[in-house]
Amino acid sequence: MLTTRHGVRVLESADLDAFLALTGRDPVVNVFADHRARTTNLEPRWLGGEVWGRFSGGELVAACHVGANLVPVQCSPEDARAFAERALTRSRSVSTVVGPHDAVETFWQTVSTSWGRPRELRWRQPHLEISGPPLVAPDPEVRRTTRSDLDLLYPACVAMYTEEVGVSPEEGGGADLYRARVSQLISRGWSFARFDGGRLVFKAEVACASPHAAQVQGVYVPPDRRGEGLAVAGMAAVVEQVQRHIAPVVSLYVNDWNVPARRAYERVGFMQSATFSTVMF
Repeated sequence: MLTTRHGVRVLESADLDAFLALTGRDPVVNVFADHRARTTNLEPRWLGGEVWGRFSGGELVAACHVGANLVPVQCSPEDARAFAERALTRSRSVSTVVGPHDAVETFWQTVSTSWGRPRELRWRQPHLEISGPPLVAPDPEVRRTTRSDLDLLYPACVAMYTEEVGVSPEEGGGADLYRARVSQLISRGWSFARFDGGRLVFKAEVACASPHAAQVQGVYVPPDRRGEGLAVAGMAAVVEQVQRHIAPVVSLYVNDWNVPARRAYERVGFMQSATFSTVMF
């Protein structure tokens, strides 16, 4: 039922078309939510959570994905506050709040005194995208990974995650689940890497995709191989292959303090289209 105060309710399968029309207002920025809707049909048992919608005059005007990740979709500050007030009626179940800066900031300002101290706040993360060919030559050695690559790929995935997030994905007995996630990306053809002498020297994955865009994550070069241009040529190869096989636009978001990564993406041809923020618990 709608909560009359805010016009907010849980979306259902019957709302899928309206939800996809909403994400379609900015299909690259909203690729995560678009992907989740298409792969789950907005059914809670597949979502592992819920998607909340806010209505005005019977029209869906904003939404919020509430699973392990809480992600606002097309939210004005008023929409973000409405979703935050709904979130305060239940215990925090999300591990991350992530999305466009203004919506995340407003949401966090509303819930912060009740949700406890976050592990980290990343307020300014440039959201980048590329819709044309890369500006540099792709590395011809970068390819889609296969199941036979898993033993070389998995340790690099753990290293990258630990470096990026600050905790190991294997912490708390999570190794089997994380290994299954890496295997799933391989099976989808969403995992890319270059190997040199039996060692992984570059990797990246597609985290989510829609007919409109694909979002890249997990870009990694081992510390002792950085500075050789592997990330630039490697990302050019990923862009080329993703555009050919998965989606026409490639996007990602990066921490503002990661200057080497930002320079590498700029050389490939990525341009900033938004600013994201992330609250991590």
